[in-house]
Amino acid sequence: MKLSARNQLKGTVVEIKKGAVNGIVILDIGGGNKISSTISMASIEELGLEVGKEAYAIIKATSVMVGVDD
Repeated sequence: MKLSARNQLKGTVVEIKKGAVNGIVILDIGGGNKISSTISMASIEELGLEVGKEAYAIIKATSVMVGVDD
């Protein structure tokens, strides 16, 4: 797999929260860090995602916002 997105984080699926149309997939990317993504249930099924399977979080964004507490 080759992609133009440079932010590719390999992880392990630790949880899938299934909904009627979309689901939330949570990946453990190591170091105590987890990342989640909301994708369609059709994509979850097509990719064969299940707990314990390795997958990639691929992030392509033109802007990232940063905030701090007051």
